[in-house]
Amino acid sequence: MSTSTAAPPTVVNFTVDGRQLSAPPGTLLIDACKRAGIEIPAFCYYEGYSLQAACRMCLVEVEKMPKLQTACTLPVMEGMIVRSETEQIHKARKGTLEFLLTNHPLDCPVCDKGGECELQDMVFRYGAGESRFTEIKNHEPERQWSPVVFYDPARCILCYRCVRACNEGMGVGALGVTNRGVVSEIAPNMVDHLDCDECGACIDICPVGALTSNTYRYKTRPWEMQHVGTVCTHCSNGCKTTLGVRNDEIVRGNNRDRSGINGEFLCVKGRYGFDVSTNEERVTSPMIRINGKLEAVSWSKALGFVAEKFRSVSTAGGSFGVVAGPHLTNEELFYLQKFTRAGLKTSNLDHARSGDLVTLLDALSGKTDALATSDDCYNTKAALVIGSDLSQQHPFLAFQLRADVRHHKANIYTVTPGPVREAKYSAQSIEVPVGGEFDALRNLTETLKGEQELVILFGDSIKGQRVRDLVEWASGLGIPVKYVCLVDYSNSRGAMDMGVMPNLLPGYEVDPHPGMSLGQMLSHETLDVLWVVGANPLRGKTLASKQAFVVTQTMFLEETSERADVVFPSASAYEKNGTVTNVTGQVQRLKAAVRTMGAKTDLEICGLLAKELGLAVEIGVWSHDVVFKEIHKSVRGYNVPLPILITGGAAATNPVNGRVAVDVRIEDIQSAGDTLFTSGELGRYSKLLTSVPEFPGALYKR
Repeated sequence: MSTSTAAPPTVVNFTVDGRQLSAPPGTLLIDACKRAGIEIPAFCYYEGYSLQAACRMCLVEVEKMPKLQTACTLPVMEGMIVRSETEQIHKARKGTLEFLLTNHPLDCPVCDKGGECELQDMVFRYGAGESRFTEIKNHEPERQWSPVVFYDPARCILCYRCVRACNEGMGVGALGVTNRGVVSEIAPNMVDHLDCDECGACIDICPVGALTSNTYRYKTRPWEMQHVGTVCTHCSNGCKTTLGVRNDEIVRGNNRDRSGINGEFLCVKGRYGFDVSTNEERVTSPMIRINGKLEAVSWSKALGFVAEKFRSVSTAGGSFGVVAGPHLTNEELFYLQKFTRAGLKTSNLDHARSGDLVTLLDALSGKTDALATSDDCYNTKAALVIGSDLSQQHPFLAFQLRADVRHHKANIYTVTPGPVREAKYSAQSIEVPVGGEFDALRNLTETLKGEQELVILFGDSIKGQRVRDLVEWASGLGIPVKYVCLVDYSNSRGAMDMGVMPNLLPGYEVDPHPGMSLGQMLSHETLDVLWVVGANPLRGKTLASKQAFVVTQTMFLEETSERADVVFPSASAYEKNGTVTNVTGQVQRLKAAVRTMGAKTDLEICGLLAKELGLAVEIGVWSHDVVFKEIHKSVRGYNVPLPILITGGAAATNPVNGRVAVDVRIEDIQSAGDTLFTSGELGRYSKLLTSVPEFPGALYKR
């Protein structure tokens, strides 16, 4: 006689307000109702974080249960019959609101949460317009915890969302609760101020006006702003940010509609780094060096002057060098490389490379599905971080790993030159000096062979032959492995894909006539022209050629501008339309939110120069839509579904799966080592980033 165990059910059937519903076992009732379009109000519950059951707003009636139940802690059960709107429930929720309003100030006309306040919405809905309590309200003064965060304890309803977002989501633990009863308060980790990531997640997650932002408070109301969805311009993770614009000024950044790959997550740069665009040091007029000093001139004079110099150098057979910035759009990078190769007849073209993706693609030749996306970092069973302080350098990918540990019990392994935040929740963390990574990997081999799958994220210490060694080692684990080659900036990946390299054309086609790399151009003593577009290669470096004619397209007068003969004022990424490609190869659209008078996009500047040189027909129209159509058609891997991009989504590229037979100069590959509070040239000119006490931060610091 044999016995068999019945398979667990794949769905649970239940009834809510007379509607037959189903959901996977273990689903919380509040989530199941939300997916079915049935609203159950809650203040303390927040998807993705631990359960609190503190506010008692989500009470429901469940047949055969003697009292009201909290929907935020109740898993659905087979045959359950639920009522979410009854007289008893209405009375309970109204009573809860009365208690919350006992000490809550009725300052809605001046509170910055007006129009977005969940408490305000619930009071209107349940009619708790007056209270039976006549006692004097317990009032505490508002406090400023940091240059970013203000806290008003009188408005706080003790939902603990901010505490959980900081502890669980960010892994920082900068917030907690002090005292008990009516005098309970949220408190910062440094007693009277915050020492944290300054990310502002606590502000966005607050359902009331207890936590407010210094950049937004008392400036406007939500309905007075135009909301523009674009992509953060700082690191390479590609987080979507929704900019609140009023009177052609960005006053707020968040992603509360969860419209991007990052959901609601944003770091301090994504949420507050937009002030770069309004820095008073912005260049707003073309400039030509006259008698040793840069003087403002008209656009026509500056363009004509540069075109004439380019023409004379080209006629004389002189040498050009072109350096692009990794914050440019794909369209600008593609057009620039086309201008350089077809117009200037040179491949002396490069950008500041911060990761060896080229060697990785070559090492993975023939392997399918071997490059990880940001979603893979959330869903993988195991991840290995090599040579990167991930929470500092790639905050969204670190956030994904933290969520993966919380929700899926993933195992995280780190091999880094110093302490990292990931070590707090890793299965194993090893500190080794740069160059000793493979000794640590050999010690992890048997452990990793026991995992079901693995995502490997590696920084700039793994480059050249070491990338091939890493792929060979991982292939010996006998499990599916995916890779993320970590690069620094908002379009570092796009710069490589678009062929802004001396030996590779767009789509990683080998250039038959390779040119000089960035380092070689700077050390070339007879270079005639150095054209710098959206970069600052002379920060901390010198240009060997004393005769070089230097043209720069920039937002600020930085080190390269000090050597420049001509300066063109360029627009910021928040002032451009186009596309960028993040570290995991996902393409997203930039959308212009504001304009700065006098500045032009780098694409337009390049197009106007092409027109002055008579190259417009050969190179093409400088419209971002037209250029992207060419990219979509001609660059391998970029024939992505256009509806995804048009609707604001992220479309994964499919890079070349074959040999990339070029020699990589590993000395040209180096991460800038940015922290949460620095971002190359952009970070220098963000007043908020430089004002927080944590600035500039440090990597591998406990």
